[in-house]
Amino acid sequence: MLPNKPPLPSADKRWKLVNATMRRNGYAGQALIETLHSVQDAFGFLDETSLRFVAESLDLPPSKVFGVATFYHLFALKPKGRHACVVCTGTACYIKGAGGLVEGIEERFGVHPGETTPDDRLSVLTARCVGACGLAPAVVLDGDVLGRQTVEELANRLSGLE
Repeated sequence: MLPNKPPLPSADKRWKLVNATMRRNGYAGQALIETLHSVQDAFGFLDETSLRFVAESLDLPPSKVFGVATFYHLFALKPKGRHACVVCTGTACYIKGAGGLVEGIEERFGVHPGETTPDDRLSVLTARCVGACGLAPAVVLDGDVLGRQTVEELANRLSGLE
C-alpha cells in the first residue's frame, strides 16, 4: 500500500478488493465512480464509513464523494431488498401513469421510493429515465424492463416475488 493511505476500515476481506481497485488506478480521484462501484459490489451499498474511507484514500473532499454517490441512482446508501423495483418517472412514463404506479406501490406495500420493505424483500426506487419511452410507463424489476405497466399488473407481479 502507498504511504499516507488510511488503514482499511475493518479486517473484512472485501476491503482488500476495494483497495485493489484504488491501487490499480493509482489512488486517482478520477477513479471515484469505479471505486464506489467496487464498494457497492463488495458490500451491497455505500455507508458513511465507506464514503469517508474512499474520500480519504483518493484524497477527495467527503462532500464530493457523497455528492457523486447521491447523484447517480445506481448507488444505494442503504441496504437493498432482495428485489429492486425502479419506476421510471421520465416525461413519457409520467404522462402515461408512472405517478399512479408509485402511489399503488406505496398503498399496497407501504414503502415510498428510496425505501425497502421491513422484511427486506423489496426496494422501491424511481429514475428520471430508463430509456424505454416507447414502453411507457416502464418499470425495471430486478434488471428486467417491464413495459406498459398498470397498477394492478405491477402490484400482482411484486406480490408474487419470493
